[in-house]
Amino acid sequence: MARYFEDTDVGDVYELDGRYDVTKAEVKEFAENYDPQPFHLDEAAAEDSIFGSLAASGWHTASMCMRLLVDDFLEPETSMGARGVDELRWIQPVYPGDTLRVEVEILDKRISESRPEMGHIRTKLTGYNQHDDAVIEWKAKGMHRRREADE
Repeated sequence: MARYFEDTDVGDVYELDGRYDVTKAEVKEFAENYDPQPFHLDEAAAEDSIFGSLAASGWHTASMCMRLLVDDFLEPETSMGARGVDELRWIQPVYPGDTLRVEVEILDKRISESRPEMGHIRTKLTGYNQHDDAVIEWKAKGMHRRREADE
């Protein structure tokens, strides 16, 4: 069922069902392509780093959480993109073998003044590992289709 602008209220928290299993191969592949720092690529170098072992890039962590958000929260018929992300924080490293999940909180919302078919929803996404430790957080400015504008 599509989630329109009107279907959310400030203060709502959505615990998404999806899970993302982090693999060593994917950590290394992402790092090779986008963040080739030694602690993301080389296990020996990672052991001598502050991480103590191979760790996922923060950008990779954000991408994995974005995948969960798209799969379980953003609907193709109602999501209209985003105007940006604020306050991105990498709270704790993510390692191969971790399993990620996501929660989304509605912080505020308003109807677009220039596009009545659209509403702006500011959310806080928090990503957690399998121990329920927060690993990432950001606030986003999403654009969502309004049901009432269609009626």
